[in-house]
Amino acid sequence: MTAERGELPLARACELTGLSRSWYYQRPTHRPAADLVLQDEIEQIVTECPAYGYRRVTRELERRGRQINHKRVLRIMREHSWLCRMLRSRPRTTLSDHKLPVFPNLLSEAQITALDQVWVADITYIRLQHEFIYLAVILDAYSRRVVGWNLSRRLDVSLTLLALESALQSRQIPPGVIHHSDRGVQYAAHDYVQRAEAAGMILSMSRKGRPRDNPQAESFFRTLKTEQVYLSEYLDFEDAYRQIGRFLNRVYNRERLHSKLGYRPPAEFEAAEREKQKGHPGRSTVGAPVPERPLAPAAT
Repeated sequence: MTAERGELPLARACELTGLSRSWYYQRPTHRPAADLVLQDEIEQIVTECPAYGYRRVTRELERRGRQINHKRVLRIMREHSWLCRMLRSRPRTTLSDHKLPVFPNLLSEAQITALDQVWVADITYIRLQHEFIYLAVILDAYSRRVVGWNLSRRLDVSLTLLALESALQSRQIPPGVIHHSDRGVQYAAHDYVQRAEAAGMILSMSRKGRPRDNPQAESFFRTLKTEQVYLSEYLDFEDAYRQIGRFLNRVYNRERLHSKLGYRPPAEFEAAEREKQKGHPGRSTVGAPVPERPLAPAAT
């Protein structure tokens, strides 16, 4: 159906047969072997990391030695329905109706340029079959690394205090580190404030009803929910502790690519920063990586 071969033009042939030109161009074609190999590699990545979008898949392929166009990756992922978006709502975990002292928001004006300059803390809930449990985390705002965490059945100051203790045990921080959180009673409680200030930290809190004042923590919890919690069925508290602990300490800190870190895991980013800090004694020190913590007994 080409003019060069003396045949009918494609438009005329389609008109006579009642077929559309789009049908002609969309006929099944055989994919080259290279596409099939790439498809297998992408499938392996999305199986290991189900919440990865095409950008992170492209970066992971590059880390594995592949030089590939992101549009090609996007096409293959669309064809196989490997692009997903998972949305969930969350109940209220911030109990800010109290008469305890609150602290001004220092994060809004902070220029975060180094490790152990700002730590951000927050709490989220996790639904089990018959109960809710609560996770408190502390992140280094520069590297996004989880430096401390605690999982408990109790939404009280012990939840956050144990997370703070684990962070202080894992890092040797200089005086003046900003500790930023919401205004919840768990962070305003006397025991928590006293421990943070004893470690030389300066407390900072979000404005009331403004979760976006703590963007790093909010972003982290979205990642945690979509890449771990929503993809898991926890048998009980102990099983949740094991699986979440593995995700925090191994997957998130050491393996997961973070777009804000140049598509590197937090641990790899910190290692590069540690090299940069050699010869710059005035900059903050970098503490030890977060260790794998043994399974704790179930909270009451």
